[in-house]
Amino acid sequence: MCGIAGWVDFERDLRQDVAVVEAMTETMALRGPDAGDVWISPHAAFGHRRLSVIDLEGGRQPMLVEEDGEVIASLTYSGEVYNFRELREELALKGHRFRTRSDTEVVLHAYLEWGDRFVERLNGMFAFAIWDVRTEQLLLVRDRVGIKPLYYHPLPGGGVLFGSEPKAILANPLAGRTVDAEGLRELFAGVKAPGAGVIKGMPELAPGHVLTVGRTGHSLRRYWQLEAHDHEDDLPTTIRTVRELLEDIVSRQIVSDVPLCTMLSGGLDSSTLTALAAIAKRQDGSGKVRSFDVDFAGYLDNFEPDLTHPTPDSPYVRQVVEHVGADHSHIVLGNAEMTEAEIRRKVVHAMDWPVLIAGPGSMDISLYLLFRAIRGQSTVAITGESADELFGGYPWFHHPEYGQPGTLPWSLAHNLGMPTLFGPVATRVDVRGHQADQYRQAAAMVPRLPGESSREKQFRACTYFFLTRFMRTLLDRKDRLSMALGLEVRVPFCDHRLQEYVFNAPQAFKTFDGQWKSLLRAAVKDLLPDSVLSRPKTGYPISNDVAYDTYVQEQFGKMIAVGEAPVMPLLNPTVVEHVRRDPTAAGQLTRIEIDNALHINEWLSAYRLELDI
Repeated sequence: MCGIAGWVDFERDLRQDVAVVEAMTETMALRGPDAGDVWISPHAAFGHRRLSVIDLEGGRQPMLVEEDGEVIASLTYSGEVYNFRELREELALKGHRFRTRSDTEVVLHAYLEWGDRFVERLNGMFAFAIWDVRTEQLLLVRDRVGIKPLYYHPLPGGGVLFGSEPKAILANPLAGRTVDAEGLRELFAGVKAPGAGVIKGMPELAPGHVLTVGRTGHSLRRYWQLEAHDHEDDLPTTIRTVRELLEDIVSRQIVSDVPLCTMLSGGLDSSTLTALAAIAKRQDGSGKVRSFDVDFAGYLDNFEPDLTHPTPDSPYVRQVVEHVGADHSHIVLGNAEMTEAEIRRKVVHAMDWPVLIAGPGSMDISLYLLFRAIRGQSTVAITGESADELFGGYPWFHHPEYGQPGTLPWSLAHNLGMPTLFGPVATRVDVRGHQADQYRQAAAMVPRLPGESSREKQFRACTYFFLTRFMRTLLDRKDRLSMALGLEVRVPFCDHRLQEYVFNAPQAFKTFDGQWKSLLRAAVKDLLPDSVLSRPKTGYPISNDVAYDTYVQEQFGKMIAVGEAPVMPLLNPTVVEHVRRDPTAAGQLTRIEIDNALHINEWLSAYRLELDI
């Protein structure tokens, strides 16, 4: 896994801008702590920071291919292609010769053999750029479901800046630094519009797309999307196929030349992956699977069940560890770490803008601390993202009345999270209107089959919304926080083959035993303890320490007391004035509101961004 940056400009000689290209590349140093380099030609410049995972010595980038002593193509690449061995064999039979064992070289030769359609052959998570010297064309490519990020900034004259994160683009003086009303709608609405961005003129490349940039202009092509197909398999065959797919996916994703582990919560999803990884590692003779879980100091002693946390993780984690024979480490986060100013600054730097639909900022901080602890012992971690979205693990799948008609299922809960502090600006930029527009666009794209019942239609639509919108937000957060520490996170449930198959399985199969996620549970019932199979869904543990709330309330009071904080134009002036007069009034605000205000303020300040609303 790595960080990439680049610049294509047909109106200047980029060999004169080495320092700028190096500055863009250096912003990605945390994503790639092991090595870095740049490659610069007259009209294309690539930067790369490497986290070494496969072929530690041979996979250096940017990678070049030469013909008759001349460079014909260059690649800067982030990600993993899990079927690179099969592709390598196929390409070798066609006459290609390889100098390394890396998947990077396979990707570059696949382009030379099959052109831009080669991306349809790749199985993995990736974001990369290829410059074809022969045609003077740039190819920007992003994986099917959006696991790896990629942003770009079109330039006058047909060129483009790009990077794994916006900060790489912002390091170039040609990039704009404005957040306008459209960007604020995207920030506050929690809808994750495909291909949208928060900084003006800096969209992300939508998942499953290829952007071609040449002298004649830009062209965007979708190469993958979820489609509706008749499901011909009966229930036993479907259960068996899900199991076989998961076994194949996990066996591919445990391949690594550096230490690898699983993140284990004791829930169905992470326990499934840990059990399958344990089997695969026994079969290939590579020893026990390593696993990690997280808790807060005193969390179990003071645990009180609620709607989103009906059970603590620790008892179930212990059962899975004993059942599969994992080499496990229990990470306990001290509450004091949650309030360290330097940790908060690093989290903001990693995330850029906050992910507002994925929980409070305290969750971002605890995830960062968890990843930091894991990174001390492992370079690759496997995690269970996307299982809930794919198999129907959220209440909205089964209780559509929990949502609000005409909006994406989670929008009502999202809006209830911060109505006071950001209320006026949300109204001003019409966040609710944006949510309604995005719902209509998403609903129009839901693939359908003739003859579906109303319940089948509702379940399919809900699955589509969560896979193409909500899940991508969670993937963004996990990528940013892990890669800021040089930790590669792999997400087996995002394999496109599994997503295509389960998406088209009938709703009746997914709830055949009267429970949520019936297909997944049935596919792995022989691998896990009964208690884990029947455990209700439980969210990621959140610190309930009042010291954290006191700290953020104090920081909020200090911020608004200055009166010149960059976030001030976004805050409700009535609330601000109330807290100024009575600092204890900050206690009436939710943790989410205060966390987000502090995060946005630090982000606007650190990147010298301007608000235009």
